[in-house]
Amino acid sequence: MFDIGFSEVFVIAIVALIVLGPERLPKAARFAGLWVRRARAQWYSVKSELENELADEELKRSLRQAQDDLRQVQEQLRNSDQAVRNEVDELNRSIAAPVGIAEATQPALEAPVDSGEAATAAAPPAVESAAPADDYTGAALPDYRPASTAQTPNDERR
Repeated sequence: MFDIGFSEVFVIAIVALIVLGPERLPKAARFAGLWVRRARAQWYSVKSELENELADEELKRSLRQAQDDLRQVQEQLRNSDQAVRNEVDELNRSIAAPVGIAEATQPALEAPVDSGEAATAAAPPAVESAAPADDYTGAALPDYRPASTAQTPNDERR
């Protein structure tokens, strides 16, 4: 920081010895050493505080980046979830509704139902298919849910 060589320090020491005298010079040297230590301690304190502030800012920046990344991933998951739901709905409509039956059952699903009589009156008439008996396009799909009849050891004790 300061460009002080040995010769300058030697000149300062000789002048201090002459001005302060041999009795007060050790006390002045201790006092000067104390101030140098305090100045260094203050400098290191400021330096470490600045480093901590920079580290905090970097952590905040990385946290914001991580939050932005999570929001993007969450939005992508929502979009893909919606796309999968749309595809499944479309597949269900194409599998469950043969040609002509979907149009006949659609108004019944959308009509509001007030009572039991209105529900039976609003139901559309059964549509008979002109397809041959071995055509399975209008057949009900089997239920693939697992059977709930399996007993666990706790069920046997009851």
